[in-house]
Amino acid sequence: MNGWQATVLTIYPGMFPGPLGHALAGRALEAGRWRLDVIDIRAFATDRHRSVDDTPAGGGPGMVMKPDVVAAAIDAAAAGGIDRPRLLLTPRGRPLTQARVRELVEGPGAVLVCGRFEGVDERVVEARALEEVSIGDFVLSGGEIAAMVLLDACVRLLPGVMGAQASGSEESFENGLLEYPHYTRPQVWEGRPIPEVLVSGDHGRIARWRRAEAERITRERRPDLWAARAGGRIDNSQGFK
Repeated sequence: MNGWQATVLTIYPGMFPGPLGHALAGRALEAGRWRLDVIDIRAFATDRHRSVDDTPAGGGPGMVMKPDVVAAAIDAAAAGGIDRPRLLLTPRGRPLTQARVRELVEGPGAVLVCGRFEGVDERVVEARALEEVSIGDFVLSGGEIAAMVLLDACVRLLPGVMGAQASGSEESFENGLLEYPHYTRPQVWEGRPIPEVLVSGDHGRIARWRRAEAERITRERRPDLWAARAGGRIDNSQGFK
């Protein structure tokens, strides 16, 4: 079966599948639960040097990815007829959230454009309706690692990929909270015991403790998430319901 289909556009195709070929994502790839196609953007260059970039209009440092070359690669990815979101990995994009990941998982897949240099010509973003996505407030050398992060976040939620069905529903961000702490044997390690409630066998107490810990950690570490939740504001970009 074809499964969920991801197409990555990059000037470094040898970087894939990389980490995605191992562990959960790798086993799911081998099992056909998802498909990964990698397109070399340089293959669509029209000059003998296979140039994919040029100097920025108006001057300035660095280089910019050429619109004709990038657009041709995007069009090739769309030639299969499957209407998938077209994502451009860029620091200026909207932050990737668990809610957006779940939306992507529910669809047929995604086309991921990995930017390099100073970025992609803005006309391509507009003409090919690219959704700009960021994985954090920092700058990477290119979009490839960001694409791997996004794909890993999606693939692990595909049906049958994770062993326990509840694994994905009790994680950070699923209920607008960060995840509660976890413990396992030995019961005492370096003088530190597992919290008594977790070995009490009282599932009601355990559920209440976990909820309280998730709320405490969210208040302390992500006051922005807590403020939005406490205010009762619906913010789908953060995954609140």
